Amino acid sequence: MGKLQIACARLGMLETNCYFGYDAQTGGTFIVDPADDAEAIKGWCLANGKRPAAILLTHGHFDHILAADALRREFSVPVCAAEAEKPVLENAQYNLSAMWHKPVTLKADQYLKDGQILSLAGFSIKVISTPGHTAGGLCYYLEKERVLFSGDTLFAGSYGRVDFPTSSMAEMARSVRERLLTLPEDTIVYPGHGESTDISSEKKYNPLA
Repeated sequence: MGKLQIACARLGMLETNCYFGYDAQTGGTFIVDPADDAEAIKGWCLANGKRPAAILLTHGHFDHILAADALRREFSVPVCAAEAEKPVLENAQYNLSAMWHKPVTLKADQYLKDGQILSLAGFSIKVISTPGHTAGGLCYYLEKERVLFSGDTLFAGSYGRVDFPTSSMAEMARSVRERLLTLPEDTIVYPGHGESTDISSEKKYNPLA
């Protein structure tokens, strides 16, 4: 993977994967999906001498966002999400926190668009719109490093649930087949839950392939 290093913490009642992407040489860092433990995430950053440049949300479900506000204030960094995800982020029924947790809402600082290229922490990160699990689902693709952060769109041998507010099975199938499985086969996939996989394996074994 070159200079990109990835650490993962599984946090909260749903064991959500919170990722730290960082440059081993410069220390430049970004966080993907800050799950339910702001102190643990902050502790990892401080213990490893890392200061995040941004917080990237793949979608707005509560288990992926609970630490976002505290970390944004702690490190004075922006929270980034899809513009289409506003209704989920800002509605406790839609983001499922009202049913599973205490009600939580969140406003992002930067709203991202499909195809946008982010320059963060020394990396070039492409925003890929992948509606299905939620209407504003995003994946983050580092082409040079052949890495994809897929949130709850693509799992190892599976895909995200489509029975939640703003979900769509038709959109999920289109997102996986047309937006993700068309990436280079050696791309490593880091999902929102469970183990990592790669595009080659998913083209063979994913039910939506």
